[in-house]
Parts: sequence; C-alpha cells; structure tokens
Amino acid sequence: MNTYKRHRFPPDIISYAVWLYYRFNLSHRDIEDLLAERGITVSREAIRLWCIKFGALYTRRLKQKHQGYGDTFFIDEVFVKIKGKQHYLWRAVDQDGEVVDVYLQARRDGAAAKRFFKRLLKSHGKEPRKIVTDKLRSYGVAHRELIPDSIHDTAQYANNRAEQSHEATRVRERGMRKFKSTRQAQRFLGTHAAVSNLFHLGRHLVRAKHYRDLRKSAFSKWNRAVA
Repeated sequence: MNTYKRHRFPPDIISYAVWLYYRFNLSHRDIEDLLAERGITVSREAIRLWCIKFGALYTRRLKQKHQGYGDTFFIDEVFVKIKGKQHYLWRAVDQDGEVVDVYLQARRDGAAAKRFFKRLLKSHGKEPRKIVTDKLRSYGVAHRELIPDSIHDTAQYANNRAEQSHEATRVRERGMRKFKSTRQAQRFLGTHAAVSNLFHLGRHLVRAKHYRDLRKSAFSKWNRAVA
C-alpha cells in the first residue's frame, strides 16, 4: 500500500516538513515559510495534518527498528496543565539519555505509577537492572509489586538526568502556547521522543568524524522509516 496515496505533495516534502516540526522548535507557520523560501507553496494547516498523520506512522516504524534501551531507567514526573486541569507527565530515560517512554496521566498515585511501569516493561521487554527515582512513595509501590528484583535508587540528585530530560519538551510546550488536549499532548510527546532518540548522538562526547558518521546513520534510518 502506498503510504502517500492521494497526497498532492511528494513524499520527500511531506517527510521533510514532519522532520522539521519534531526535530526543531518550529511552528507550522515557520515551516510554511521555510518551504515557501524554496518555492514550495503549502498551507500551515496541511503541514499540521501531515504532522498528525505521518508523525504517528513514522514513530511506529522507528520503534519497530529500535535496537533497545539500557538497563538503568531514570524516572520522573512533572506537572502539566491542560485546559486548566492539572495532569502529570511521566517520563523514563535510560543511562544514555534515550527516552524509553512518556505517558500523560491525571494522577501520580500508586495505580498511576504501576500503569507507567507496565508500559516500561512492555517497551523494554524485561525488567531493568536498576531504576532511579525521587522519593515519591508511588514509585515504591510500583517497584515492590512489579519489579522487586530491580535496584531502586532514591538518593538525592541521582535523578537529575530524568529531571533535565523534561526541558526540551517544556520549551516546545511554551512555543505551542501549552498543549490543547491530553490526546494531542500524548501524540506530540511520543513522536518527539522517537525523533529525539534517533538524533540523540552525543555530539559533545565524540570526535567530529565519528559524529558525522553517526548523523549519516541516523538520516539513513530516518529515510527508511519515511519511505
């Protein structure tokens, strides 16, 4: 089946617009202008619909080809206000900084923690060797009932990696003038995480040539996902 059937614009333009939106802090209007500068006239509404439809598709494909996460999960939750109501954005990253999962929930009690841990186990395929959290008691409940054999570290500052990982999506949230609904937020955050993982190359940790090779490999994986 042709993924792009009945779309007026060619696949490389559609995938490029979607990549710009999830890779950089750009609005649909910004991307409209960037494409217009290249002589491509497309409305911001069309770009928005591309990002919704194809962002989810690309995410599924990227996850199917993902080679797996590390054995240590750093887990944290932050407040997110949507339409005046407070929600909690749960996030887990591994020791390499890759986002294992993000999940928006209305609560942060033991039941919510267990739901999130079950998602992590499904994504990872097995119990992590170690989890690192703050001292929220909900984590202790989920740890005891679901992954009691994993090490649970709640030391002060040990969870900085997870706390800092929220910053990128906080920046996007401000640029979008807050999320409009829980469905929209979950959809955006899931795709943003998948794209960020692919291009999370640790540029400051490797030599320039190695970085260029890693970037070339990332673009190759991206091109396969959008084909």
